[in-house]
Amino acid sequence: MASSIEVAPPRAGATEGSQAKVATTARLTRRERRKDPRRVVVRALAIMALLTVALFFIIPVVWLLLAPTKTDTQLVNSSPFAFGSLSQVTKTWHNLYQFESGAILVWIRNSAIYSGAAVLLAVAVSIPAGYGLAVTRFIGRKALLIITLIVMLVPSNAVVLPLFLGMSDVHLIGNALSVILPFAFFPFGVYLSYIYFSTTIPNDLLAAARVDGCSEWKTFRYVAVPLATPVIGLVAFFNFVANWNNFFLPFVMLPQTNQFTASVGLENLLSSSPAFNPGAGGQDLSVLRPEVALGVLLTIAPVMLVFLFAQRTLVKGLLAGATKG
Repeated sequence: MASSIEVAPPRAGATEGSQAKVATTARLTRRERRKDPRRVVVRALAIMALLTVALFFIIPVVWLLLAPTKTDTQLVNSSPFAFGSLSQVTKTWHNLYQFESGAILVWIRNSAIYSGAAVLLAVAVSIPAGYGLAVTRFIGRKALLIITLIVMLVPSNAVVLPLFLGMSDVHLIGNALSVILPFAFFPFGVYLSYIYFSTTIPNDLLAAARVDGCSEWKTFRYVAVPLATPVIGLVAFFNFVANWNNFFLPFVMLPQTNQFTASVGLENLLSSSPAFNPGAGGQDLSVLRPEVALGVLLTIAPVMLVFLFAQRTLVKGLLAGATKG
C-alpha cells in the first residue's frame, strides 16, 4: 500500500517575514541606485534639458499673452514680460475689430466651417477604410497599404499646384469645396485606423458577431465603431489641427478676403500693418503689434480648446493596443 506524504503548509508568520525582507531589500537597492553619482548626474542633465526645452516654448507664449495688455510703444520700450493693463486689452480688441469691419471673426468662422466639414468627411472615410484593410484579405491589400504609406510621406504643399489645376478644370476655385475636399483627404487617418483595428479589437469578437447573424456592416456599426471611439477622436483631432494650420492651400484656392481662413487672414493682417510691413504705407494704422498678438491668440484658441476637451480621448487613442498581449 503506497504511503502518502503530507507537506505542511508554510506558516503565515514565515511568509510575512520573507515578504518583509524582500521589500526591505528592494528599498535598499533603490536607495543605493539613487545615490549612484552617475545616475545623479544623468538625472540632473535630463532635468536641465527638459527645463531648457520648456522655457524655449513657454517664454514666447508668455510674451504673447502679455502683449495685448500694452500699447505699441510700451511693447517696444518696456520689459518684454511687463504687464500693461486690462483696460488696454479692451482697446486692443477694439482696434483689431476695426480692421475690415471685424474680419478676424469672419476668418475664424471660415476656418471652423472648413475644418469641421473636412473632419466629418475624413472620419467617415478613414475609419471604414482602416477597418476594411485590417479585417479583410483581398488581392492588392498590401499594395494599397504601401501606397497609403507613400502618400503619407508626400508633403502637403507639394500637391497644391496639381490640386489647383484640377479644381480650376471643374470651376471650383473660390468655392469652399476646393478647400474642404483636399482637407478631407487624410491617408494618415486611414493608416492609424488600420493599426488600431489590427492590434486592439480581437478577431474572435468580430467572428462571434458574424456567427450571431450580423452582416459585415452591422459588425462594423454595432461592434467595431463603439470600441473605436479613441481612434475616432485621434483621427478627428489630428485632421482638425492640420486643417486649421494649413496656409498654402486656402491661400491659393480662396482669393477673396471674406473667404480667408484664420492663417491666411493673419498673413493679410501682418501685410497691412506698418509695424511689420514698412511698405504698407499706413494702410491701416490701427493694426499694430498688440493687435497682431491678440489676433494670433484668437486664432490658436480654438485648437487649444479642442485639445483640452479631447485630451482624455487622445490619451486613450495614443495608448490603444499598447497592452494587448
